[in-house]
Amino acid sequence: MRLGVNIDHIATLRQARMADEPDPVAAAVIAELAGADGITIHMRQDRRHIQEKDLELLRKTVKTKLNLEMAVSMDMVKIALKYKPDTCTLVPESPEEVTTTGGLDMLMFGDKVEEVAGNLKAAGLEVSVFIDPDIDQIKVCHRTGIKMIELNTGEYAKNWKTSFSMIEIEKIKKSVQYAQKLNFKIYGGHGLTYRNIGPIAEIKEIEELNIGHSIISNAALMGLENAVKKMKELI
Repeated sequence: MRLGVNIDHIATLRQARMADEPDPVAAAVIAELAGADGITIHMRQDRRHIQEKDLELLRKTVKTKLNLEMAVSMDMVKIALKYKPDTCTLVPESPEEVTTTGGLDMLMFGDKVEEVAGNLKAAGLEVSVFIDPDIDQIKVCHRTGIKMIELNTGEYAKNWKTSFSMIEIEKIKKSVQYAQKLNFKIYGGHGLTYRNIGPIAEIKEIEELNIGHSIISNAALMGLENAVKKMKELI
């Protein structure tokens, strides 16, 4: 199972003072040297953390895989086509949210996703969709020609100390099994920490986990290299 490290919150810390440090590019280099299998960034339309200049420099610097999380927007498509990340992950986005609160609703936005994904795939870019662990969502992804999904582990992470965590794990497992039958590449992420990662890491069909907040938070105490290495060991 691979580990993608989301470095958005390095940029969040920088933007808090509108300064030039800490540098997301330096963070990406350290994370890769520590064993990260990929670097993930979410360039939001309000540019609250990652900036276009960051994407430009990261595209030149990242040696593993660069994953750009992006809204289902033609403006973002233009940016993706300009810098050509290895993967574009389509996510829901709202200006009011602190962080992503759920998966992209393919039942509602499937047609728009198909249009945006078509433009990206025509340029040779890999496209993933961040969705809740739900069979109906996976069915729509399959109908629209999507071959890669990232399952939202947020509800599990939120409830991992309660009995509801087992219900959420079963939802994820059933979704993984169904998606595997349809030959999807299956990733996972959202809300995962050093304490709750175990049951998700045991689902071997999940090829990659994208983790950001927990790693960056712990990096403030133990250093980014150690934080990445520790999560790699756990998964």
